[in-house]
Amino acid sequence: MMTVMLRVMSSDAKKTESDQMFYAAEQAGLKLAIKGRIITVVFVAAFMALTRGAERAPDFILGGSLFVALGLLHFRIIGSSIDRPWVKYVFITIDIFLLSAAVAFLPAEPISQVPQVMIFRFQVFPFYFLILAVAAFSFSPGLVFWSGVAGAAGWMAAFLYIRSGMERILEWGDIPLNPTPEEFLAVFLDVDFAASGTRMQEATIFFVVATLIAIVMRRARGVVLRQLEAERGVAAISQLFGRFVPKAVADSMIRHEGALAPVEREATVLIADVVGFTALTETKGAQAIVDTFNAYFEAASEVIGTHNGVVTQFIGDAMLATFNVPAEDPEHRRRAIDAATDLLKLVQSTTFAGERLEIRVGVSTGPVIAGNVGGGGRVAYTVYGEPVNLASRLEALNKERGTSILVSGTTAEGANESGLSKVGQVDVRGVSEPVDIYSLA
Repeated sequence: MMTVMLRVMSSDAKKTESDQMFYAAEQAGLKLAIKGRIITVVFVAAFMALTRGAERAPDFILGGSLFVALGLLHFRIIGSSIDRPWVKYVFITIDIFLLSAAVAFLPAEPISQVPQVMIFRFQVFPFYFLILAVAAFSFSPGLVFWSGVAGAAGWMAAFLYIRSGMERILEWGDIPLNPTPEEFLAVFLDVDFAASGTRMQEATIFFVVATLIAIVMRRARGVVLRQLEAERGVAAISQLFGRFVPKAVADSMIRHEGALAPVEREATVLIADVVGFTALTETKGAQAIVDTFNAYFEAASEVIGTHNGVVTQFIGDAMLATFNVPAEDPEHRRRAIDAATDLLKLVQSTTFAGERLEIRVGVSTGPVIAGNVGGGGRVAYTVYGEPVNLASRLEALNKERGTSILVSGTTAEGANESGLSKVGQVDVRGVSEPVDIYSLA
């Protein structure tokens, strides 16, 4: 039951986050569309006022000013404390209502006093598509669909109102079958030619276009939502892996669908072990031990990461870090030495869950084989090679030498580190020649 509740809560959280993202996109789109709408209205109103004569100029200026004022008001409301999801529907409806009222009541041609139905002979209908364009910029399928419904209804309402006041009505059916040009034009050019079928066709086309745009927009939102969920999944997996394996390894595993191809490469291995772990476990409880080492490993991993290293394993109170695998780094020797130095500074200056720790560090460089190994459905990123054994040997040798950091000659000489001094040689099982070892000067 608890699992189901957690899943529901997680789903609701994702939905809320997605809704907020889409709502923000709607607001940004609407603001952009309103800017374009205002510019278009100003241009059209000015053009009509200049070209349709002085008698009509006030109508176009007044109408344009009203639409601009509404646009500015809507722009100010978007994103404010009084903004609500339904506000955009109100402004789209007002736009359509005003445009439809202008079609129904403003004289088609005041000078000649032609019937109002003649307004449908002018290019009025395209203005409805300007409103639809504003809705489309909102990235809201609901608003686009509503614009189609309201626009088609407003267009037909204006037409039916005008048609209801006509004493004589001519339709396409009044044109004779196989008419002569004169017979066709006699009806088509008649001032009482209403063409109800054409008006219905226009309204239907407008509605269909709006519906198609809404469907496409809904599909687009679905694609965006699935992409967001996929990205969340990758981020969640990366974060989850990152708690148990190196982030570089986790990212590479995600890119390669869970597998890391084995590589053979020269790398530097760092092993750091806590001094007095057994004594610490005897004096502290289990929770205190876990808290202490969690704090230490967290801080130590951060130090390793700042030097382009990767903590590949935690082994009891010890950790193994690699440089140059899995991510390549030509400066891996120097970075490993710097990381060892900073680890020593870390434990000397910091307490971990109230405890002070002491560490010993061994660093070695040489060819390694690294990759995913495991079985039974479980895998781990592991590093094999002589440098691993030598780093472990050097870490333990610190106790005999009274040092905190010992570095192999292959690491020190390749890094050209002046801060190290040679302290002798050590025999390593499997290596025919003694290995030079260095420590901090």
